[in-house]
Amino acid sequence: MALKSIKDVVKKVSRPEKVLQFGEGGFLRAFVDWQIDIANEKAGFNGSIVIVQPLERGMVDAMNAQDNLYTTVLRGMKDGKPTVETRAITSVSRSINPYTNYDDYIALASSPDLRFIVSNTTEAGIRFDTELDGVPVTLDQKPQKNFPAKVTAFLYKRFQAFKGDTSKGMILIPCELSDQAGLNLRINILRYAEMWQLGPDFIRWFDESCDVCSCLVDRIVPGYFPLLSKEENGKTQAENLCEKLGYEDKLLDSAELFHFWVIESAKPHEDELPLVKAGLSVKWVQNMDYYHTRKVRILNGAHTSSVLAAFLSGCNYVQDIVCAEKVGSGFNTPNASANKFMHDVIFNEIIPSIDGDQEDLKGYANDVWTRFQNPFNPHRLIEISLNSVAKYWTRCLPSITQTIAKTGSVPKLLSFSLAALIAFYNGKEIKTDEKGKQYLESKRDEGVYGNYDVPSVLEFFAKLNSETSDAKTIAKRVLSNVDFWKEDLTKYAGLEESVAKNLADIQSKGMKAALADIVK
Repeated sequence: MALKSIKDVVKKVSRPEKVLQFGEGGFLRAFVDWQIDIANEKAGFNGSIVIVQPLERGMVDAMNAQDNLYTTVLRGMKDGKPTVETRAITSVSRSINPYTNYDDYIALASSPDLRFIVSNTTEAGIRFDTELDGVPVTLDQKPQKNFPAKVTAFLYKRFQAFKGDTSKGMILIPCELSDQAGLNLRINILRYAEMWQLGPDFIRWFDESCDVCSCLVDRIVPGYFPLLSKEENGKTQAENLCEKLGYEDKLLDSAELFHFWVIESAKPHEDELPLVKAGLSVKWVQNMDYYHTRKVRILNGAHTSSVLAAFLSGCNYVQDIVCAEKVGSGFNTPNASANKFMHDVIFNEIIPSIDGDQEDLKGYANDVWTRFQNPFNPHRLIEISLNSVAKYWTRCLPSITQTIAKTGSVPKLLSFSLAALIAFYNGKEIKTDEKGKQYLESKRDEGVYGNYDVPSVLEFFAKLNSETSDAKTIAKRVLSNVDFWKEDLTKYAGLEESVAKNLADIQSKGMKAALADIVK
């Protein structure tokens, strides 16, 4: 017997449309829309979301076909056990394609209930374009293709509709993965206002009545496609889930259990958007630098400092590193040395190098460790390795330099991780794959792998490895490469010697033995 559609089972609730959302993808639906759904239930927000498709082609038709109802499928480790939590989301009222239904879209600018704009557009960043595809970006386009231009035109229409009423300003929270998305969006809105000569009254209204907030978003959202894998009964995960739910949902959205949202604003808006009151992991702050540093150095830094050594020692997934026992099919036998290395590098070297509440940092690190164990989100190490040099400079090098500044000594495990990075780029020949992308053909005990990075990095290592295999020479040339590190790392006393020794150990013993020795 065929299942009923979700719209025939889940009750839709009519609420004022308070949020305009640019982007219909899995991330916003499993992060922002999920949180607003909970705020409606637990904190009396009483608001709904109108989704606007940012590109001409998208999935708003599929959203509207299900009356904008869908189910989040949160999966991860909880209390030491694999856990699945589902929730039918009712916070989206409708979805609009402004390229085919411009009038309904722009009419929202005149809505007195509208207060928030959130975004995670699939366009190429928050940028300023005077023209696109040879066509000037103008105020009268319906709509503009550029996202900041769309927002500028929308806000100007709102300014006109309410005759500059300061109570009708908007709170904008761009969720694009950029450190200063809010600042960049604000700057570009002002640039369009100037280019289009929208006048000083509009600019004053925008400055005084609107708030553009940068934010940090933290949740892994694989989306729908992981749910298409088959289970033991021959049906897909999605099919089995729908049978348990009792309805068909073609927009299932999978994500991890963990979520964290930091919103930077001079004025907290919790009174209007009661996410904290709803029990959600949200912080309104005036400066989010600490939280950005915490995430980059611990979560991202744990990856980059550990996965290259783990990969060279035979691991293929993050779960092979962090899980004490096998958690599912497809993973290798857990690697005890890699496990201890990642744990100790986080808690003994990265955290002490960061200024801030050490207990808070340890708490976040414990959450990260649990998230890494998630058997539902297998994360391949070779994918994490992409562009490792630039990642190491951003994520790991500050932990090394700040440890040296604080203690006067070189951190043992982090210096080994730098040697492991050099060992990872061990190839001599650059090749091109079937998609036309260049890679350095490198080797580990388990065979050949493609090492992907920008051409300048690949060319540097291919040339270096062709000229010498001497660990001291290689360490010196890599550490003194200012193009990589923006400074000469050989100036830090003891770092070059430590990296060279670790690299020599890796070369002579192999990564498995060298990794086992360094964590003893």
